[in-house]
Amino acid sequence: MLYGYTGKILHVDLTNRKLEIEKPDETFYRQYIGGSLMGLYYLWKFTPKGADPLGPENTLTFACSAPTGLPVSGQSRCTVTCKSPKSGGVADSQAGGFWPAELKFAGFDAIVIRGASDTPVYLWIHDGEAELRDASHLWGKLTNEVDTILKDELGDKRVEIAQIGPAGEKLSYFAAIMNMSNRAWGRTGVGAVMGSKKLKAIVVRGTQKVNPADKKGVAKLSKHGATIYPNSDMEHFGRYGTAGIVMSQFAGGGLPSYNWDAGVLNSQEAAEAISGERLYDELLRGAEEGKQDKQGRDTCYACIVRCKRVVESEWRNKQVVPEYGGPEYETIATFGSYCGVTDLHAIAYANQLCNQYGVDTISCGATLSWAMDCYTHGVFTAEEMDGIALEYGNAEAMIAMLEKTLRREGFGDYLADGSERAADRLGKGHEYLLTVKGQELPAHMPHVKRSLGLIYAVNPFGADHQSSEHDTMYHPKLYERVYHKYLSQIGLTTPQSPKALNEEKVAFALKTQYTFSAADTMSVCQFVYGPAWQLYGPQDMADLLAAATGWEVSVEDVQAIGERRLNLMRAFNAREGLTRDRDTLPKKLFRQPLKGGRTDGMALEEAELQAAMDMYYAQAGWDVATGVPTRETLERVGLAWVADELGV
Repeated sequence: MLYGYTGKILHVDLTNRKLEIEKPDETFYRQYIGGSLMGLYYLWKFTPKGADPLGPENTLTFACSAPTGLPVSGQSRCTVTCKSPKSGGVADSQAGGFWPAELKFAGFDAIVIRGASDTPVYLWIHDGEAELRDASHLWGKLTNEVDTILKDELGDKRVEIAQIGPAGEKLSYFAAIMNMSNRAWGRTGVGAVMGSKKLKAIVVRGTQKVNPADKKGVAKLSKHGATIYPNSDMEHFGRYGTAGIVMSQFAGGGLPSYNWDAGVLNSQEAAEAISGERLYDELLRGAEEGKQDKQGRDTCYACIVRCKRVVESEWRNKQVVPEYGGPEYETIATFGSYCGVTDLHAIAYANQLCNQYGVDTISCGATLSWAMDCYTHGVFTAEEMDGIALEYGNAEAMIAMLEKTLRREGFGDYLADGSERAADRLGKGHEYLLTVKGQELPAHMPHVKRSLGLIYAVNPFGADHQSSEHDTMYHPKLYERVYHKYLSQIGLTTPQSPKALNEEKVAFALKTQYTFSAADTMSVCQFVYGPAWQLYGPQDMADLLAAATGWEVSVEDVQAIGERRLNLMRAFNAREGLTRDRDTLPKKLFRQPLKGGRTDGMALEEAELQAAMDMYYAQAGWDVATGVPTRETLERVGLAWVADELGV
């Protein structure tokens, strides 16, 4: 008997309006598990080499895993996979909320979408049944409007809806797929791919329960998390969310500011004005009555952490409403410190606009900061930018250009393609870009986290801050006091300085990358399951998969799952022509020293990065000259068929 899974994969052919159900055997599930790895399998199988990412041949998958829908914290996650319009390589994005668990309750482990509709449609999945319906009346609507219309139309307030907003319809290259109007499958342009297929939404509802092999084992893990939560790092995380790190980033000189000209804002007061503490005290819903913890924090299905922000405020007489959540650290940084903006209400309003139109806040805010950098250096004039003087610190100008970008109006039409493609279309501004494989950098700086910079460069879908653990977790003092418990489980026992980039630090980067890669395949939250500070560690991940499926699972097995997924990603990229030459960091990080704070005068060194990449490829079992997995490695991780098709 197959435990944990529904045993059904829904295949959707939008071109021919055809729906089919696949019922894989247990061997398939053991090999591809779920989440990212399962999505990659279908991407490789159904998307021909060289396919246009915005063409009908691109395959779009939504995949959960065995733990999804179980009554334990951090399991309601789903991965979207496709070919990225930003890089031409793999696109991979995770989101939480209640939609992932509801997909399992509706009777499916994954959805595989091919082709493209000639008119807008939405997919309605309920208790093992699926149908395509007309979505012409939804086209052009904002996300919360669509939520309201579909819940009324279907007569059920408990349906969960994954959808694109108007930005996805207009093929913005950083369009996201949204659920709950505030949870985003962001990054890598997945919303543009869904928009190219004219698939407006996927609505799910079901009553089927997930059947684990070991209910007592699941209950034990759930109780364990609830017991240790109040006295762990997670309690602070739950209270302040990711926004709680603004001040520590500032103190260490690692808060990207003014399009990465600096690692600090111009004063302590400026940083405090956009801090997680300020957000909690003043903007969280219920703050005026002191009820933030009851009203201002949301959660995902069955999770005790409650890390999601829910804000209620206004900016320039424009309401910021709770339905669109609230800004996380990355959003506060990209629309705040990146742009020199210290008005937290303006940042919250920018976050709301992004969620209404459905875009990735990291790439969107970072693209605006690139435009500000270009304006500051005279690359673009206010006249060229529709009369907007896009100066650092000018919240009104930032919001005005954001609105144009979301609607693809005027200069915003260029920015909607992301900074790198905008520079290419406009023929200037390349020296101020901060992108890897077309994707804008997230708000953690390699100047203070060296191995994270390495992962930015080599990561298959571009710079990402959640593809490996951060260097500070391997600091000798912190390691001995806190983080050795989990890191030692994956063989990391020799902590290093955050600024080191030697063999041991590269091993730290790769091994924690495997752990995060496994989390994205098991479809569990990286803020709850991981290798260092999280609520659950690698052994708990093994125990959870074992309890869900009834399989024997070790920590080594978990790491192997992550390694298999990473190798399949790299192999797909190699098939599409992305090899070592695309593993780079922005030239600005090497050319321009930072100004101010503890990182004043710092710049990265190209030779150090190249040496670290040599070590990384060798440790991963990839060809050092090309960064492509070798046949021996692909066979070892169970991907011999990929080696055959890749011709290595």
